[in-house]
Amino acid sequence: MSTLAVVEEILRETAVPMSVREIVQRAGVRLPSKSKTPDTVVARDLSLDIKRKGDTSRFARTSPGRYTLRDLAARSPEMSANGAAAAPLSSAALKQERAAALPAKLGHAAKSGSAQVG
Repeated sequence: MSTLAVVEEILRETAVPMSVREIVQRAGVRLPSKSKTPDTVVARDLSLDIKRKGDTSRFARTSPGRYTLRDLAARSPEMSANGAAAAPLSSAALKQERAAALPAKLGHAAKSGSAQVG
């Protein structure tokens, strides 16, 4: 069974968006990869599937690092575990979300626009 088939089973069983870490923990030995970093394998496979197949992918990213099945998200956008909408995010929406968070990560200099170079 492929990594994505195992992930699909888990997401169907739980019916809520999950982080890669949660997926890997639930999957346990069912994952076909014997990698020392199964989180990386699952994240890579999900990201590539979504990037390559776009709207025809079985999977959808609901927020950075959280995934669900596209058909579950389409049926019930309010099904998120934390109460947030679980509708799939487009790549443009993800970029906007990351860009909005960037100044907070960079600190005071980025907020004031007075970063010193040197």
